[in-house]
Amino acid sequence: MSVGYIKAITERYEKLGYAAYQWVQANDPPPFAPLRKPLKDCRIGMLSTSGAYVVGQKAYFYKDDTSTRTIAATTDKRHIHFSHLTENYLPGPRRDPGCIVPVDALQRLAAENAIGAVDPDVISCMGAVYSQRRVREELAPSLLETFQSQHVDAVLLVPM
Repeated sequence: MSVGYIKAITERYEKLGYAAYQWVQANDPPPFAPLRKPLKDCRIGMLSTSGAYVVGQKAYFYKDDTSTRTIAATTDKRHIHFSHLTENYLPGPRRDPGCIVPVDALQRLAAENAIGAVDPDVISCMGAVYSQRRVREELAPSLLETFQSQHVDAVLLVPM
């Protein structure tokens, strides 16, 4: 099923009373960094932009929330909840959080020696941040610091 993502986001912002969303126009391709070792030897981190959080953690705010949550990979899926600007895309994840926080799939890959290991913590953010400046100046540096502290070789980005 095809989803008109840009149209849906534009309409959602209008309904919330925000100014029209300014989609990022990249002037250059993103930098590419090849892995320094085979994937089967890499420690993998995960970032979900679904606004996932664990019961007891603070839910995300809708407007420009650049905070992150750490979710233990061993967390019972029934305790994973979501708070995201694009609520209409959450019925599937609410039924099965594994479709947007696929810890089990990564752990199977590690058990099959397709990847070296999975970091014990998943990182979550609310990916629908209106301010591009805040993403560049707050969210991205925070994520980089977190993944560096995890000593991961690569990160699986699971966008929402």
